Amino acid sequence: MKRIIPVMLASLFLAAGASAADKQLKSVGLTVGDMANPFFVAMGKGTEDAAKKINPNVKVTALSTKYDLNTQVGQIENFIANKIDLLLVNAVDPKAIAPVLKKARDAGIVVVAVDVGAEGADYTVMSDNVAAGANACEYIAKKLNGKGNVVIVNGPPVTSVVDRVVGCKKVFSKSPGIKVLSDNQDAKGSRDGGMQVMQDLLTANPKIDAVFAINDPTAIGAELAIKQAKRTGIFITAVDGAPDAVVALKDPNSIFEGSSAQNPYAMANEGVKVGYDIMNGKKPKSAVKLLPVPLVTKANLKDYPGWVKE
Repeated sequence: MKRIIPVMLASLFLAAGASAADKQLKSVGLTVGDMANPFFVAMGKGTEDAAKKINPNVKVTALSTKYDLNTQVGQIENFIANKIDLLLVNAVDPKAIAPVLKKARDAGIVVVAVDVGAEGADYTVMSDNVAAGANACEYIAKKLNGKGNVVIVNGPPVTSVVDRVVGCKKVFSKSPGIKVLSDNQDAKGSRDGGMQVMQDLLTANPKIDAVFAINDPTAIGAELAIKQAKRTGIFITAVDGAPDAVVALKDPNSIFEGSSAQNPYAMANEGVKVGYDIMNGKKPKSAVKLLPVPLVTKANLKDYPGWVKE
């Protein structure tokens, strides 16, 4: 008996440790800006693939908010009611979302912010958005030799967008010869919005040399407006590295010349992995992970793998 009891006790401790370290991931919720944007479709795929690798039977629900805060709050309330294990949130409003995220965490749900910051999240995975804006606008500054008229086609006031504009303007501030004609028009991060805002900017400004758009859909819309207006001598850079940007960069007639490439698939994939670790008591060393954003141009496009698995 003296030999058996220690073995039995050791077995019990091992079993207890295993169960504590292996909380089952049964359900994951993802709420994002707009599923009409391929960026968020890729994020949904990254979420599902990572979750199913942990548990093939996991339930993954991905919802679009159309950038409406009340819609997003309602979605999270439903996730709480359905007792999900992990919430990935692309916050419409980083501060206003805080109360419902606290409610989720109080209910035992791990909250991971993806793409943009969210007050009260357990962890954040996002692109280095300041660098993304800087990379895209350095291209503009160099091509213009530090002198010209530029416009920044802005977007929803979320942290990722704000940071991109900050990075861009820091670059332009180093070139006194660059004049920013507009930087506050919200094109809603969409193609239609980009087209409409660019039409207004073209009407208001007879001389524009370059455009920085906060994401690729906005840039594609801006390019359509420029071509419809038959304006020449303008080129565009943006952020995303999306499939549409790849098509535009391959087109010799396109004025779209560069995009700081994100990886939404990898972003969500990492969010699920870290969220699952937090569920099991493994806290990351830092609260934020920034992913690199290399600038993809017509010159280096052949080396760009696109939005791929990592």
